[in-house]
Amino acid sequence: MFADLHTHTRFSDGTYTPEELAAQARQVGLGAIALTDHDTVEGCPRMAEACAGEGLDFVAGTELTAEQDGSEVHILGYFLAIDHPRLRAEMRRFQQVRQNRIGAMTERLQALGVALTAEQVFAVAQCDSPGRPHVARALVQAGVCRNPDEAFDRFLKQGRPAWVPKCRVSAGDAIALIHEAGGVASLAHPGLLRRDELIPALADLGLDGLECLHSRHTRSQTRRYEEIANECRLLITGGSDCHGLSKGRPLIGTVKLSHHHFERLRDHALTTRRRAPHTASP
Repeated sequence: MFADLHTHTRFSDGTYTPEELAAQARQVGLGAIALTDHDTVEGCPRMAEACAGEGLDFVAGTELTAEQDGSEVHILGYFLAIDHPRLRAEMRRFQQVRQNRIGAMTERLQALGVALTAEQVFAVAQCDSPGRPHVARALVQAGVCRNPDEAFDRFLKQGRPAWVPKCRVSAGDAIALIHEAGGVASLAHPGLLRRDELIPALADLGLDGLECLHSRHTRSQTRRYEEIANECRLLITGGSDCHGLSKGRPLIGTVKLSHHHFERLRDHALTTRRRAPHTASP
């Protein structure tokens, strides 16, 4: 059995429904899948039902945007008790921050003469956790840009005129929140972060795992991060980071975490939950 522990749906910035994502997972021969939408767990109940129908093990997760030493870091949470009260409250706060950011970006676009409103972006997103990809899609839908890549290049990348920085929680707070909800915390795609010196510090903050396998990691990067994970006593995690179609095909299944590493992660989650008896059932 292989697992893909980094995927997204329409509940954040993916293009698949939970049902479509689960069907794709079965089609590519996976045995387990985690849903890790950005700053939300809203899609997890539907994804759990869809995975049950496809005969897949399901992991309730999320991807939290955080900050460590001035860098944006993404912390993956796995095996979460999604009804945990503080987790739900914090998710609502994170989502409001995201919605406010959409408003700020559309205001900057309007100042540039681009007639795009936050409401148009929300209509495209149709979720509580909107992000820049939804702004890009709205710009394409409005005829301002030919494709999302052009929207990012002209307006939305860091340093472009409509870019707005994110308000982020500290990495330590993100890790603590995941643990409080009975979950396991892993650093997403360290090869994209390019600040390997942060990994030991994050481990000291309670980080449990490192996403060594990722669709944008080279083989040499994967080996390097596996070595770092062993040095820092971190669990090895991995996933495709599938958001839908990429160059005409989905990324799901292009990264396959072994059954051994999946079971180690699940065992660690059970241990974490036993240490937090107040945690709600997942």
